[in-house]
Amino acid sequence: MDELFPERVAWRPGPVITGHVVRLLEGYSREVRIKQPVLVAVLGTAAVVRLVLLLLASVLRAGAGGGARRRWKELRKGPEFLVTPLRLRDGSGVLCEMEIHGHLPQSALEPADHVQVTVRSQQAVGLAPRVERIVNLTTGQLLTPRTPTLWSHLGPALLLQAGIGLLLIGAFVAWLVLR
Repeated sequence: MDELFPERVAWRPGPVITGHVVRLLEGYSREVRIKQPVLVAVLGTAAVVRLVLLLLASVLRAGAGGGARRRWKELRKGPEFLVTPLRLRDGSGVLCEMEIHGHLPQSALEPADHVQVTVRSQQAVGLAPRVERIVNLTTGQLLTPRTPTLWSHLGPALLLQAGIGLLLIGAFVAWLVLR
């Protein structure tokens, strides 16, 4: 009979929901959106450093150590992260659904665990609230799922190049102004 008339699921705004885990649904991947102006700024300032290195390499007649560069399309796509829908029954008996973004240890949440979940509404319309923190009151664990960001996707090497490029551009502009 439950299959014909499934129980309605609520999206509680939170910020804190206390209840018992009913079920962790099958996870799926979702892509982080990358804003093009930020990507253009980082790649543009990193290109300044690459250009300076190429000029130095040509003057010294050495091969430019370019390494493997990621293409625009790869950087624009953005990283993927795991989304796991979580259903729990709160203290008043309402079945609530929320999304866990990122990976958690497999044994971190079991059905019937008593949990306190901190959630936040997502910017995209039509998505369940996002879990920011889970306190498993049964095991005493504090769980904080982490998702990749724009900065982790670009990587430290590209960000370092962009920072040096920004310094070079600033030094060049200062030289022009003080000249």
